[in-house]
Amino acid sequence: QLQLVESGGGLAQPGGSLRLSCAASGSTLDYYAIGWFRQAPGKEREGVSCISRSGGSTVYADSVKGRFTISRDNAKNTVYLQMNSLKPEDTAIYYCAADRRNLHCSTYGGVYDYWGQGTQVTVSS
Repeated sequence: QLQLVESGGGLAQPGGSLRLSCAASGSTLDYYAIGWFRQAPGKEREGVSCISRSGGSTVYADSVKGRFTISRDNAKNTVYLQMNSLKPEDTAIYYCAADRRNLHCSTYGGVYDYWGQGTQVTVSS
């Protein structure tokens, strides 16, 4: 059974950076496309970014394009989300999720089978 654990969240100032990690156990991440999602209080969950099994294909939401970068290190069984130029509207709980059925990734949460518990990101001065 695949388990995912997010880390790296915290408090950042506007314009600052954070790097989130999604570490997997119980299975190798090679078989999974990975997505990052976020949910702010009172808002619906939003797909932020995703990366295909091989890492050759990535997708970004318009709201983070040019500021966030997703990457994966299958040898470390970990996927990263580098977040630069953070804005207060990036404040949310960030979740990673894994999809084994599809070769390519999606920012639609409904295709993902496994979810982490989330890590809080707060952007404030």
